Amino acid sequence: MNFQFCVPCLLGLEGLIADELRAMDAEDVRAENGRVFFAGDAHMLARANIRSRFAERILVVVGSFEAHSFEELFQGTKRLPWEKWIGKTDKFPVKGYSLNSDLFSVSDCQSIIKKAVVERLKATYEIPWFEESGNLYQIQFSIMKNVVYLTIDTSGRGLHKRGYRPEANAAPLKETLAAALCEISHLRHYHTLYDPMCGSGTILIEGALMALNIAPGVNRRFTADRWRQAPKAIWDEERALARSLERHDVEFRAYGSDIDDAALAAARQNAKRAGVDQYITFEKKDVREFEPVTEKATVIVNPPYGERLLDNTQAAAIYRVLGQRFIPARGRSYTVITSDEDFEKSFGRKADKRRKLYNGMIKCQAYMFFK
Repeated sequence: MNFQFCVPCLLGLEGLIADELRAMDAEDVRAENGRVFFAGDAHMLARANIRSRFAERILVVVGSFEAHSFEELFQGTKRLPWEKWIGKTDKFPVKGYSLNSDLFSVSDCQSIIKKAVVERLKATYEIPWFEESGNLYQIQFSIMKNVVYLTIDTSGRGLHKRGYRPEANAAPLKETLAAALCEISHLRHYHTLYDPMCGSGTILIEGALMALNIAPGVNRRFTADRWRQAPKAIWDEERALARSLERHDVEFRAYGSDIDDAALAAARQNAKRAGVDQYITFEKKDVREFEPVTEKATVIVNPPYGERLLDNTQAAAIYRVLGQRFIPARGRSYTVITSDEDFEKSFGRKADKRRKLYNGMIKCQAYMFFK
């Protein structure tokens, strides 16, 4: 049986997610602002959770409709086949958001959707109340320009939480965004990756996972791995398939440096937990001393910028240093992500390519230099 799915994501990553879903044999892939839709069976549900590097979570779409009033919201919700998912004892809390719509009270929408689902299930199961002690089916709603999407979360913890980073430095980069930076930098399994301001090591770890083709979710659990719609055998099969696609006979190596001892200690622990520590070398070094130890290099850095840790004057001083140390050379590429619109002026030269990305709610640009 095929289901419809929705993938919420950081703005700017929609195309990357669409491409990776197609590579996983997802059907009817369609990207919109901040989300990607696709279709597939229970195997695809498990596969997308286990193998997606860029998605925030995988939601199954129960239905959508237009609603301008609470009555329309109630009736539209009640018409949907909730019994296909939610059993007599399952938990089904409701959360969501509304943007640019007639129905703007989130708490009222929550209550009405919950009541409509209860009424539908009461009629189906012929029981007066629900104990909600079983598996979790977290209902999520989004209402944008009066169009309601009702979904159930299959992931649980966000997919960016790979499990290797319980510790992080100040203003850490989300794992999904770090992976995206590696992807748009065209990182390959025979490359040497550098991050001269590595913090807790997220870019280097995500780069290693990508180079080794280790599925980011292969060792974690998901809400749906306890659902009857996706039996354990399917999850076991998809995890085994993901592991069979790993490659460990690679030339990939990574080098990370930072001036913060605590950040470096956390980075080493994170790399060890991720199972890629043997591919990454960390050392204490100021970015002013940065110089690749190999002829060819893929350099990716997330420097502190004004909206994160430093004032604009301090950030501009760091960008000037990066411009001096990131020397153009054959076989070398440099990617810098920042929200500073004057970055190129401080860096000292124009980027060969720019790409708009969001670090959480902060609008950024990835500046890429490869000539």
